[in-house]
Amino acid sequence: MGYEGEVLHRANARLALRRKERERAGQALRSRLFTQCPELGDIDRQLRGAILDVITSCLRSGSDPGPSLGVIQDKNMELQARQTQLLQELGYPPDALDDKSVCPHCNDTGWQGTRMCECLKALCAEEQVRELSKLLDLGEQSFDAFSLDWYSPLPWPGESLSPRENMEFIYEVCLNYAQKFGKFYFKNLFLTGDPGLGKTFLSACMARTVAENGFSVVYDTATSLFSKFEEQKFSRNVYEGEQARSETRKYLGCDLLILDDLGSEFTSPFVQSALYTLINTRLTRGKATVISSNLTMDGMRERYNGQTASRLEGEYRALRFYGEDIRLKRKAAL
Repeated sequence: MGYEGEVLHRANARLALRRKERERAGQALRSRLFTQCPELGDIDRQLRGAILDVITSCLRSGSDPGPSLGVIQDKNMELQARQTQLLQELGYPPDALDDKSVCPHCNDTGWQGTRMCECLKALCAEEQVRELSKLLDLGEQSFDAFSLDWYSPLPWPGESLSPRENMEFIYEVCLNYAQKFGKFYFKNLFLTGDPGLGKTFLSACMARTVAENGFSVVYDTATSLFSKFEEQKFSRNVYEGEQARSETRKYLGCDLLILDDLGSEFTSPFVQSALYTLINTRLTRGKATVISSNLTMDGMRERYNGQTASRLEGEYRALRFYGEDIRLKRKAAL
């Protein structure tokens, strides 16, 4: 599981801000208590300075600090007992002056050794969802908000299932794919069907759930994605070229890529090559991909090269949407 650099940067910045806010709050409390009870300030200064003074003195003289530290420890016990008494008299717990981390597992550093702490993972997941929200209206797009009522329960020409029965199946596949991401039977999905049937909505639902569970997710349209590949290859502007390279690295390396509306882009030999590279590289790396398109698998074979179509047919589970245009039905109901 790896996060895009910008997502990790923003999560780390929030963690650093949390540490600063905690330090400011602690300093404000200490100042207030020491003003209210000067003896607490005296005790605090003695506790902080005693051991350091002994060690410094012994290092200068070359003597063993052990005996002196024992004396200091006994003295500190007395000071701590008096500190506890004063705090309780003021209505505060004994540890009110302690520097307490929000996360006890990593002390708000975000890392436990070389392993990312759960607190930083949670912040990364929030930043992932925020990033996706720039492209998707994640305010309403969730599995809980998905309604089957818009799909007809009546038979559909040439199909054994009604549109509603078909969508019940598709919904369950997409829900389980997202909730069991990385462990679900199908690693890659191909959502196919006419416009207005819910492909983008369910793609957004999967993106949101997978991101909230701590995986790196990138969502983009086919037109935007291929433009980044073109910029990477042909741009003469160094800055724009580097930005494009960063974007293409995200497409190739994220845990889940959701490629929306494949087939809407202008198809050229370069696009065909880029699509094959994208699909093949992600399969080789074991990365999951969800593709939505108005094209069928047969249409994919006609539009793109045989190698690409072969990868899609062999490695993707196709889910075919059919029924009446939901967007038009919603508009008519307003």
